[in-house]
Amino acid sequence: MDNLEQRIASLQSMPKKQLRVEWQHAYRSPAPDVSSGMLRLGIAYRLQEQVIGGLSPASIAKLRRLAKKGRGGPRSPDQLKPGTRLVRSWNGRTLVVLVTGEGFVMGDKHYRSLSEIAREVTGAHWSGPRFFGLTGRPAA
Repeated sequence: MDNLEQRIASLQSMPKKQLRVEWQHAYRSPAPDVSSGMLRLGIAYRLQEQVIGGLSPASIAKLRRLAKKGRGGPRSPDQLKPGTRLVRSWNGRTLVVLVTGEGFVMGDKHYRSLSEIAREVTGAHWSGPRFFGLTGRPAA
């Protein structure tokens, strides 16, 4: 395990060019065009997978089912659990909405729906779930 920790730690000081070489070695395929941080995470995962083992067959099957459906997250506000925080940037402003048992709270104001919040923030009619990225269609 010490060797694994050392190998993962060594990734932190590697330049992107070397990380791309390490990726090629770990995955036996060209590195994707992603940030150095993402390359580090992918290589570290592969190193751990080789030493500790990968995902269980049940986990792989579940991930495949979720990928077929599209988004893996909640599909509607009804599925959001109280205590969940939704975060959205809008025109340079960061919106933080808390899901409660009775609706939603943004700042010190209570709302019955996400659409009510989206309408207040944008000044236009928006689907609240879409605005907050809870549907398969991305928010603008």
